[in-house]
Amino acid sequence: MLVEAVVHDYRSAPISRAELAMLGYAEKLTREPSSCRERDVSLLRQAGWNDLAILNVTLITAYFAFVNRTAEGLGVELEASYQ
Repeated sequence: MLVEAVVHDYRSAPISRAELAMLGYAEKLTREPSSCRERDVSLLRQAGWNDLAILNVTLITAYFAFVNRTAEGLGVELEASYQ
C-alpha cells in the first residue's frame, strides 16, 4: 500500500519527483529548520511546486511542529485507542 510505503521510507516509496522533493523539504523543515535556505525553495520550484503550494507545505509542516511541541511540553499523552 502506498501510504505504508511512504510512512516506512518515503525516499523509496513509489511517488513522484515533486512529492519526493516536498517530503524532503518537510522533513528538513521539521528536523533542521535553521538550515533551510532559499535554495530549498528553489528546489521545490524546480520540482514543479508553485509559491502557493510551497507556502502551504511550509505552513502545514510548521503547524504540526507547533502542535506536537505544545502537546509534548504539556505532557499530553494519546489515549490508548489512538496508539
